[in-house]
Amino acid sequence: MKQDTDGDKVRLDKWLWAARFFKTRTLATEAVEAGRVMLNGERPKPARALKAGDELRIRAAHGEFSVTVLQLAEKRGSAVLAQSLYVESPESIAKRELVREAQAAEPQFENPLVRGRPSKKVRRQLHDFARKQGKE
Repeated sequence: MKQDTDGDKVRLDKWLWAARFFKTRTLATEAVEAGRVMLNGERPKPARALKAGDELRIRAAHGEFSVTVLQLAEKRGSAVLAQSLYVESPESIAKRELVREAQAAEPQFENPLVRGRPSKKVRRQLHDFARKQGKE
């Protein structure tokens, strides 16, 4: 891990990937270009130099985060090391927890048995049902 020393700076997309907010650098770059990452209240470019103390607001598939950069890293390490690169604000943690609880409370309409193409038996049942509906 590259530690933040006197003048070290790291590209924003590399840091987002190293901090494990995105699975690939390409996804991190696309998120920055799409405006899902804000740096100190501004919309940055992927190559923008990041330094310790910067404030980031990140909207990823797994939640919205407000973090402060503590250390810089160009290489992806373990999850424990990645979490040591930033500190998340308490408001951000509380907001993500509320969203998680709301999603858990929502009714689930997806039937786990219905995935992909229907089987031959189910297709026959659908055709029979459709024929009966058309006659009556």
